Order: sequence, then structure tokens, then C-alpha cells
Amino acid sequence: MKILDRLEEWIITLLMGGATAIIFFAVVHRYLAGLSIPGLQDWLLSLNVSWTQELCIIMFVWMAKFGAAYGVRTGIHVGVDVLINRLSDSNRSKFILFGLMAGALFTSVVATLGAHFVWENGAHYAFLSLTGAEFGDVPEGPTTPDLEWPTWIVYSAIPLGSSLMCFRFLQVAWNFVRTGELPHHDHGHVDGLDDEVLPVDVDVYGMGDNLHMHDLKHRQVGDKKGGQQ
Repeated sequence: MKILDRLEEWIITLLMGGATAIIFFAVVHRYLAGLSIPGLQDWLLSLNVSWTQELCIIMFVWMAKFGAAYGVRTGIHVGVDVLINRLSDSNRSKFILFGLMAGALFTSVVATLGAHFVWENGAHYAFLSLTGAEFGDVPEGPTTPDLEWPTWIVYSAIPLGSSLMCFRFLQVAWNFVRTGELPHHDHGHVDGLDDEVLPVDVDVYGMGDNLHMHDLKHRQVGDKKGGQQ
């Protein structure tokens, strides 16, 4: 599971970082191409960067599908559970388990239909071409306008992402049956940053000046050890 978790996180990270870099490149290219700089402007205008928008759209689609599966695993999806939390423990568990299994059923249907669509949209032709078999009347399938990639590669995000999402629903449901716990994500927590813990015996309201009385029990904020200022 750790290998799959890390692979899922790396795919999302690379897609997000790559799309951001491509968008930045396209914006800089558009800005510099509008400047009347001899030589540089002609060279920039000769570059064909129309593919950047299409590639970013594809990358964001893939990122969204795998990000949805990541959200199920970590519990970051938004849910309305006010009524469910007011139920008894037994009824609450039944509704939660029903919701998880409904999510698994829905994503499995989407994955199945998506796989059939991808197969008929050119993946079947690519498989026959790879194995050297006869094509018959199997269509080659369309390509994207700018990149001219087979569209079945782009649409593969649907069956792959939905299948992973279905697996995550089943994984969360199994853990809930075993432990009774659901994954929880603290939206206020930032990875890599730890909350600063203040010393217990410190008066945070103490003021070291001649206008306020000093608390002899607590060390003043800013005082060094030994009583030195």
C-alpha cells in the first residue's frame, strides 16, 4: 500500500508541477513575443506553443482524477454529515458504510464504461498494432488537435482514475469495518510546519518596563536566562 500511496502522490505532484511550469512558460513567451526586441521577437514568434493549452488541460484532467482518489484515501473530500453524526453509533456506522459502498459502486460503473469507451476509441486498434494482428474493421481512433496524440491515451484517465478511486472507497470501508475510524484531514495543518509550544511557566502578558508591576513568579517575555536583559 505504501508503494501505491507514494506513486499516487508522485503522479499528482508531477502533473501539478508540470502544468504550472508549462503555463508559466506560455505566459512568459506571450509577453516577450510582444516586445520589439530585434532577433528575440522573431525567434519567439517562430516557436509554436499552441500545444501548451491543450497539454495543460490534459494534465489537469489526469490530476483531477487521481486527486479524487487521493481525497478519498485522506478524507479531504467535503461532506455534509450533520444529520449522520446525530444518529446512534450503530445507525451512523450503517449509513457511513452505505455511503462508502455507494461510492465504490458508482466509481466502478464509471471505470467500466470508461474502459469500454477507451477500448472502442482507439485502444483496440493500438493493441492490434502492437501485437501485429489484423485490424479488420477496427477504427484507428481520433487524435487531439494540437499535440496529435491518440485521444484514447487522454481518456484513459477516466478508467484508471475511477478504478483507483473505487479501490480507495473499498479500502476506507474495510478499515472502517475493522477499526470504526474514517480518514481525517486537518485543513488547518501545513505539512512541514510544527506549532510552536510555549513554555508552561511563562507569563505571556508580562511586560518588562517601569510602568507595569513585574510578576516575580514568571520569567518576563524576552528575558534571558540569569535575569539579564
